[in-house]
Amino acid sequence: MDSEHDQGRPGVPRRAFLRIAGVSAAGAVAAACGPEKPAAPVASTAPATTASAPPASRLPTAPPNWDDLRTQLTGGLLRPGSDGYDTAKRGFNPLFDGNNPVAVATASSVQDVQTCLRTAAGRVTIAARSGGHSYAGYSVPGGGLVIDVAGLNKIDVQGGKAVIGAGAKLKDVYAALAQAGRVLPAGSCPTVGIAGLTLGGGIGVLARKYGLTCDHLSSAQVVVADGRALTASAGSEPDLFWALRGGGGGNFGVVTEFTFDTDPAPEELTVFSLRFPAGSASSVLAAWQQWIAAMPPELWANLVLSGGSPVQCRVGGCYVGGTAGLNTLLNNLTTNAGARPAQRTVKTLDYLGAMKYFEGSSNRQSFVASSRMITTPVDAAKVVAVADGKQGMDLLIDGLGGAVASPAKDATAFWHRDALASVQIYAPATAKTRAKVTQAVGDVVTGLAAAGAGGGYVNYIDPALPDWKTAYYGDNAKRLQDVSQKYDPQNVFRFGQGVVS
Repeated sequence: MDSEHDQGRPGVPRRAFLRIAGVSAAGAVAAACGPEKPAAPVASTAPATTASAPPASRLPTAPPNWDDLRTQLTGGLLRPGSDGYDTAKRGFNPLFDGNNPVAVATASSVQDVQTCLRTAAGRVTIAARSGGHSYAGYSVPGGGLVIDVAGLNKIDVQGGKAVIGAGAKLKDVYAALAQAGRVLPAGSCPTVGIAGLTLGGGIGVLARKYGLTCDHLSSAQVVVADGRALTASAGSEPDLFWALRGGGGGNFGVVTEFTFDTDPAPEELTVFSLRFPAGSASSVLAAWQQWIAAMPPELWANLVLSGGSPVQCRVGGCYVGGTAGLNTLLNNLTTNAGARPAQRTVKTLDYLGAMKYFEGSSNRQSFVASSRMITTPVDAAKVVAVADGKQGMDLLIDGLGGAVASPAKDATAFWHRDALASVQIYAPATAKTRAKVTQAVGDVVTGLAAAGAGGGYVNYIDPALPDWKTAYYGDNAKRLQDVSQKYDPQNVFRFGQGVVS
């Protein structure tokens, strides 16, 4: 999911509630500020075409002619040493500022993306970037070409359909949807790009009621490795369409545009925050796991463990409905938690107001993160024990189930349909503390597995996660490899945790 640090709002933890970072725009890696007008539309994408480029087996290997590429782009091309390069290359996490792409191309059209691929495919590493929130920095490939699709940011909501460019940020998506009276479940970080979030699944604060972001995808425009622009949907390129719904970005092509089915926006959403006293974390987590599993899908909640001695615990979330209905459900939790909240906040908001409540700072943040998934209730005491003494680290346990569990595990590429919750491990870090923090996060990942939480969420991608391919994709991994080899036989979109690696 997506989130940001906001200590000033009751119940909103570091990185807020949800943080997303998979590979953005299907070729890179990706990951929310106030009410803003929808981003200005860009020129319409070209109709999908099946015109072919040279066969992948004959892709050139000589270095690209960057000067020639620059003249062909309607966007721009920046090389190391040129004005603006140091800013243009940066992702969200400053820990990856030392990664130096050989070039950053700003795409202003589908044709720009095609031109980049036909010029550079097979010659250098290629990564598309929308929001740049990759947890592993894959959207800033050292020595590679970044195709920045931030300019492809049109948002057009007509009736029940929303056509959204791959570069659109969540803050603008939510503003446009709210203006049209529609809802699309998504993350909470304001500057996360819609591409990375969707391609990895898209966990958010409305997931239990409305499902994942990818569950609302009806079609996508994709430029594949040989430069063809394809439409992926249930009736066109169905294997590719299956893979784009939870298979993670970076594996199959560069998505330039998404079409989503939306729902009517709820008239009211009630947000809440419960802060529990020190020493109660274990009993609250044990009760929370049983409670969230029994809750109606209208209620989404997470539990945040803040490392230290003792471990601090808070529960927050939102309810599709009013205060009276929510209070009854919250009372059920507090009765069984073994402790009364030291602070309780409940507030009813409209759709856009609720999305703004969960968003955090759009400022860049240095951090190390990973994930696990909870399928059956874990040993609460063991989970709290792994957070003990980890000052500054948060374990964000986000409830799933409800509509997320409706599709079969192989109906889309998103494997964790039966999960009770996801666990995001998030820890601030600097260049000096990075190695130490990475080790601490790894220790927690191991400890969570021992407590009963396995697997992982690809949008919290972590190069150090044990058996990461199975953790992210389960039995869907083999089909994802087959799809990748079909559309990218030369592995043009290779990166450290690609489905073919």
